[in-house]
Amino acid sequence: MTPFNIRNFTIGDGSLTIIGGPCLAESLALCEDVAGTTAEACKKLGLNYIFKASYDKANRTSGGSIRGFGMEEGLSILKSVGEKFGLPTTTDIHLPDQAAPVASVVDILQIPAFLCRQSDILEAAALTGKPVNVKKGQFLAPHDTKNIVSKLQSFDSKGIMLTERGTTFGYNTLIVDMPGLEVMRSFGVPVCFDATHSAQRPGGAGTATGGVRESIPAMVRAAIAVGIDALFLEVHPDPDKALSDSATQWKLSRIMEILEPAVALHQARK
Repeated sequence: MTPFNIRNFTIGDGSLTIIGGPCLAESLALCEDVAGTTAEACKKLGLNYIFKASYDKANRTSGGSIRGFGMEEGLSILKSVGEKFGLPTTTDIHLPDQAAPVASVVDILQIPAFLCRQSDILEAAALTGKPVNVKKGQFLAPHDTKNIVSKLQSFDSKGIMLTERGTTFGYNTLIVDMPGLEVMRSFGVPVCFDATHSAQRPGGAGTATGGVRESIPAMVRAAIAVGIDALFLEVHPDPDKALSDSATQWKLSRIMEILEPAVALHQARK
C-alpha cells in the first residue's frame, strides 16, 4: 500500500476518510450547511473528512440538465468552504486544461468514471503534484484498473486512489462487485467506495438518472466489511430538491445512520 497525505492526515494508513458534500455546488450557503454538519459528525466519530462539490456536471443524461455555475464561481465556493471550516477539498475535472487551475484550490483531483482511461487528463492531473482519485468506469472490470494505476505512476503522480462506483449490469442498472475492492487494493493504492453513485440507475428516469437511495446503507456496510480506505457520499439537506442526482443523494439530517455503523464495522475489522 502506498499511502498519501492530505493536509494533516493520511489516506491508506488504516484510518477511514469520508469524502462528502452535495453533488453540485448549488450555492455557498448550501455547501457551508453540508460541510459544517458533516465535519461536526466526522469529528465526533474520529473520521477524516474531505469536502466535495462539483462546479460543473459535464456528463448529464440530458442536454437540458443543470450543469452548474462554472469553474470560477465553483472554485470560489470550494475555496471559501475550505477556509471557513479548515477542510481539505476535492472536485472533478473534465478536461486536461482544467487540472492546473483546479489544483490551485483543491487538495485532491477527482477523475470522473467516464474519463478514467483518458491518458491526457490523467497526465495533466498527475503533473499538478496533487493526489489523484480516479473513479473506476462503469464499463471496467476491477482488474482493468491496474492500467490506470500504471499510467499515473508513469506520470509520477504524488498520490493515487481508486474509487468503486458500480458496474453496468444490463440497461439502467449498476451492481457492485465487492470482492473487486480487494482486487483494486491489491495494486498497492488506497481504495474508496462511492456509495451514492453506486445506488444510481443511469438514465433510469428518462431524461435524468434515477436510483435506489435506501440501498446505500447496506452497500456501505458491505464495503466497510471488505475493507476500504475512504467512503464517498453525496449528501444534501433536501435530496428530492437537489439540482443534480436527486434520487441518490443522502439526506444530511440522516448522515449518522451511515457513519455510525461504518465506524463500528471499520473498528471491528481492524
